[in-house]
Amino acid sequence: MQISLKQQVALVTGASSGIGAGCAKALADAGAAVVLNYNSEAEPAEELARQIIAEGGRAIAIGADVSKEQEVERLFAHTIEAFGSLDILVANSGMQKDAPAVDMSLADWNQVIGVNLTGQFLCARAALRIFNRQGVREGVSRAAGKIIHMSSVHQRIPWAGHVNYAASKGGVDMLMQTLAQEVSHQRIRINGIAPGAIRTAINRAATEGAAEQDLLKLIPYGRVGDVEDVANAVVFLASDASDYIVGTTLFIDGGMSLYPEFRGNG
Repeated sequence: MQISLKQQVALVTGASSGIGAGCAKALADAGAAVVLNYNSEAEPAEELARQIIAEGGRAIAIGADVSKEQEVERLFAHTIEAFGSLDILVANSGMQKDAPAVDMSLADWNQVIGVNLTGQFLCARAALRIFNRQGVREGVSRAAGKIIHMSSVHQRIPWAGHVNYAASKGGVDMLMQTLAQEVSHQRIRINGIAPGAIRTAINRAATEGAAEQDLLKLIPYGRVGDVEDVANAVVFLASDASDYIVGTTLFIDGGMSLYPEFRGNG
């Protein structure tokens, strides 16, 4: 199956590293012009944009805090100024501020919910307004627009000590499904991706050495995921190859969400 996203424009939030950067690169490799959003880490996003351009693609890096309405509106306005349209949103920005519930500050609760959930709503709302103005661009895509919400296996699996994060991801799942129900008749496709354990710089301590062996006990498929595993799914959901997939979450987790610790204990 050959996937081409030529003539399409994709915006990836949280694209300065990890899964976001991998998704942005994969979308560019498939032919899309890419907007790489970052919050505080400008240089990695700008370097990736330079790399994409050097390889013959189109890309820009734009800073914005997705939890702030005015910054989101500026981000999307700048996207339209730069490329004239928007076809794909990958709402990927996320963060953790971990603590037992009894010790968690309201500030840490609000910050995680603000970025992980409110930020996804603000970006989706901005994208929907653009998609509604554009309509279906004949010869470009069968859909008027595609939104991919980046969630986590922890939209399904409770995670003690991470109540703000888990609550935000559970919210992302219902946000995605509700938006899909609301706008799919407008030929706008909204889906989600729920990664499990993915090998990124931020997860290095949990995915290398002895820690990796403990982690693998929770992954029936027997390996830690790579960024490319998620990026490939993003490209698929952004393409017409998935045109009849609406309101669905793909779990990219090697089976972690199957609760493998219950094998033989049922």
